[in-house]
Amino acid sequence: MDKGKEVLLSLRGVEVAFGGRGHRFLAVDDVSFDIYRGETFGLVGESGSGKTTLGRAIVRINQTSRGDIIFEGEKINGKIPRELNSKLIQRIQMIFQDPMASLNERAKVDYIVSEGLMNVKKGLSEAERRRLVAEAMREVGLPAEFADRFPHEFSGGQRQRIGIARSLIMKPSLVIADEPVSALDVSIRAQVLNLLAGLQKKNRLTYLFIAHDLSVVRFISDRVAVIRKGKIVELAGTEQLFAHPLHPYTKALLSAVPVPNPVLAKKRQPKLYDPACHDYSADKPVWAEIERGHFVYGNERELAGYRRELAGR
Repeated sequence: MDKGKEVLLSLRGVEVAFGGRGHRFLAVDDVSFDIYRGETFGLVGESGSGKTTLGRAIVRINQTSRGDIIFEGEKINGKIPRELNSKLIQRIQMIFQDPMASLNERAKVDYIVSEGLMNVKKGLSEAERRRLVAEAMREVGLPAEFADRFPHEFSGGQRQRIGIARSLIMKPSLVIADEPVSALDVSIRAQVLNLLAGLQKKNRLTYLFIAHDLSVVRFISDRVAVIRKGKIVELAGTEQLFAHPLHPYTKALLSAVPVPNPVLAKKRQPKLYDPACHDYSADKPVWAEIERGHFVYGNERELAGYRRELAGR
């Protein structure tokens, strides 16, 4: 924890399990980290690693089976008062991966964008509602008159902007962006990422940015956590992680990032990750800070090796 920064969201020993007796599956296993107000915290991992499950647990779509999720000083997982639940609907919003699947295709954009607002502000007048919708549309780069159209009339990038507008209109402090550009064309991704970065500065937003594309995460994130099979294996500042990855899984992920230069791409040797290289039968792993702000998951033998690697860099 950085004493000079305000912690907005804190996870401590969070676990999310599915199934029952004999068929219990841990999708998220003993996850702990802090997200500071105003930063973009990247969460990366392959498909099925538990990153989306964790994001959905923060917005209370998935229930936790253990641990604490603290938001603005209040525990928000498990049973909470109705007043706190209403507050969370406004303060934490989510941008989903598939913009078409997350929008009601039978509703006009005007209703889609303002639906959440109408649920929490019962006395909102029609004129005020339409003004707020128009304002949110303009913020994401769409003309206000587009509010009278249906989702199928838009391109993928425009639909994702509608999803962003739906989140912004609630005036949240934390936005969980679940792979918001993975379903978009490469040419549109940069536009949406630049839009998110601009909105963050303008509205003082905090992002939990979930992705499997490390090049995207490097562009937008301040810090990055790498998750594998529900466990965070490494966490560091973005450039710190990319310059000096320590965990073998992180190294394998980084070696798979495409290189735009075909000459360099031919020379690269992708690193394969072998889970069998970790023997935790006797020497149990721990979550340790190897250097300031750089955390790695491993046993004493592995941690000693990581420290030697850092010392010899």
